[in-house]
Amino acid sequence: MHDHEQRVRERAYQIWQEQGCPEGQADAHWELARELVAIEENHRLALVPVYRDPEDPTIAADRVEPAGPAAAEGELPTLTDEGEQTYPPSREAEQVARESHPPDDLRAAS
Repeated sequence: MHDHEQRVRERAYQIWQEQGCPEGQADAHWELARELVAIEENHRLALVPVYRDPEDPTIAADRVEPAGPAAAEGELPTLTDEGEQTYPPSREAEQVARESHPPDDLRAAS
């Protein structure tokens, strides 16, 4: 039996057991097993280093791109210092202000 087929068979059995051995879901288990085994195999292939000739001018990854917006000084927004920020008054501060300074119509009545 081919190694790939054996791995799919073992993975499908593992999935079937993990799901509590349900009946009638073999197709779903096989499909999921095929996908998982394919992902694992492709992952291994992606980890194999590829020889690249550093003298080859067609390899774009070896060229350095210009810095772009970071090089244009003064165009990026700056952070605000904590002392420069303004916040609305808290509810407690508003309550204290109301109690210490009654509205004009109450002052005129007294």
